[in-house]
Formats: sequence, C-alpha cells, structure tokens
Amino acid sequence: MKKEDCYDLNCIDHKTKFITAHLLVEKRTKYKCYEFLKQVKDTCLNQILTKYYIKKFRGVDKRIVFVCDKFENYRNAFNKLFYRIAVLQFGVPIKCRKYGLEHNNNPIERYNGKLKDRIKILRGGFGSFEGAEAFMNLRRVIHNFVNPHQQLKGKTPAETAGIKLDLGRMKLYGLIKYCAKNSGDD
Repeated sequence: MKKEDCYDLNCIDHKTKFITAHLLVEKRTKYKCYEFLKQVKDTCLNQILTKYYIKKFRGVDKRIVFVCDKFENYRNAFNKLFYRIAVLQFGVPIKCRKYGLEHNNNPIERYNGKLKDRIKILRGGFGSFEGAEAFMNLRRVIHNFVNPHQQLKGKTPAETAGIKLDLGRMKLYGLIKYCAKNSGDD
C-alpha cells in the first residue's frame, strides 16, 4: 500500500494447492500470527485430529506437517494452537531437498511469486488497506475456484480438494451466479 509494506499470510495444502487460510496484516505480530493460525485450526481441525489419532492409537506418526520460514512468531502461535496434534518444520529453506528435508514451502513461494508479478503492474500499489484486503480475498477465491493448476492436471484446487460446485466453463461467472443464488438475501 502506497509506500508501506503489508504481509499476506497464507496457508496452502501441498497436495491440493487449496488456500485454507489467509490474513492480510500490517505487521506480523504474535497476535496476528495466532489469529492467522486460528483460521487454519477452525477450518482444518477435524482433519488434523484424524491424523493425530492415528498416531495416538496405532503408533504410526501420520500427523499433519506445517512448514514455515524462520519467523519466530509462527512457531509461538503454532505451539499455542497445535502443540501435540501436528508437527512444525520451522525454518525450512527453499532448497529443502538439498538439506534432506521431505517437506518444502514451494507451493506458497509459487503463490507469492504470482502475487508479486500481479502487484507489480499496479504501479502505485494499493490506495488503502481495505482495497488491498479486497484484492487479496478475490485473488484467493480465483486461485481456489477459478484457475486450473498445471500440477493438478488442469483441475482447480477446489476440485482437487473435493469441493463440487458446478461452475461450468466460465468458472468466475459461474461462481458469481452460485454465490448470488445461495446468499440467502431473498
């Protein structure tokens, strides 16, 4: 926004490329990181607990693995919300295979790269925080429901995640019609 930096916090499932949580913040404080990861917990808790119970009752560790960079507030927030039920790989470098790590942060880096490319053409940036937030929300919806992904064999992340919406060939138009029909403002 103008000359001030903001942070777009995102959580992407590495298999489906679906963005499960998103928060635009002016500063990555402990509270904002907690608020962001709380969205993840609210959205995905049943799946996280299912994997945790496999470990607890069968002895096979299949817990969900979260990957993040070396920003300490992520670890603090993660420990408050997911201490025993999930695993955090903290400080994962981009070239994780080189260091022998199984999980990486490539999906989020790719998403951020596409976002930076899109923002570059805005020249002056966003006029307000609200405008930036609206753009980021729309970008997330388009990523999840409209744009097919090459790694997903031409499917959208929502289709790969099992979210069945019959949007037709013009997905964005179909999504707008679907939302208008199901908004409940009759």
